[in-house]
Amino acid sequence: MIRRVFLLAALMLVLGLGTAHADTKKVIRCATACEYPPMEFLDDNKQPTGFTTDLLAALSEELGVKIEQTNIAWDGIFTSVAAGKFDIVASTVTVTEERQKAFLFTEPYYKMAQAVVMPKGKSIKSLADLKGLKVGGQIGTTGIFVIEKAKPGCELKEYDDIGLAMEELKSGRLDAVVADDSVAGYYANVKKGFSDSMHVVFKTAEAEDLAILMNKKDTELCALLNDGLKRIKANGKYDAVVKKWMGE
Repeated sequence: MIRRVFLLAALMLVLGLGTAHADTKKVIRCATACEYPPMEFLDDNKQPTGFTTDLLAALSEELGVKIEQTNIAWDGIFTSVAAGKFDIVASTVTVTEERQKAFLFTEPYYKMAQAVVMPKGKSIKSLADLKGLKVGGQIGTTGIFVIEKAKPGCELKEYDDIGLAMEELKSGRLDAVVADDSVAGYYANVKKGFSDSMHVVFKTAEAEDLAILMNKKDTELCALLNDGLKRIKANGKYDAVVKKWMGE
C-alpha cells in the first residue's frame, strides 16, 4: 500500500497533476523587494521588516511552516518566481488582470489606493493638475500604471526603488512622486528627513487589492496560504499586524 501511494505521488508530479508545494512543504521560499516602507524594508541589521514580514510570520506560526523571506530587486521579482527560484512573492503586489494571466494569487489581504506626494506648499486637486510637471515613481508599479493611464501630460520618470524617487523629490529634481498610499504616508508623515518637507496631496478613489503571488500550478500552496489568511483574520493576528503598521 505504501509503495502504491509513493508511485502514485511520483506519477502525479511527473504528469503535473501535483505540486511540490503541498501542505507538507516545510519551507516556502518568499521573494520580497524590501524598499517600500512601511510595507517592506530593511531594519538596522539589514533584515526584512514591516507589514509584510509580520504578516508572513503570523502565517508561518498559524500553518506550522517556515516562510523564508529573501530581499531581491523589484524589477526581477516576478521572473524569479516564474523561473522557480522562489515559491511566492509577498511584496505589496497589486492584483491586476495582466498579472492574473501569468500567475496565481491568494485571496486579497489588504487594500491600497495610489497617492501623490509633493513638497509642502504645493498641491493638486486631480491627476490632470500634474500637467507639465516632473513626476517620479517606482518602475513596474501600479503607481506608474495609473499615471500612464491618466495621461496628464507630465514628464514621468521611473526609478528602481521608491526611496530614490523620494530623494529626488526632496532635492527638488521632481515635482511629485506617486506611490501606494501607505508608502506615501510613511514618507510624508513618519520618515525622518522627509516628513518635514513633503505631504500627501491626492489619493485615487479606486482601491487596489494586495495578495500573495505564485506560479499557476501551485494550487495546493495557494489553498494552504488562503487557509492561513482566513485563520489569522479570525483569531486576531491579522488585526494586530494592521494596527501595528497602519494604526487601524
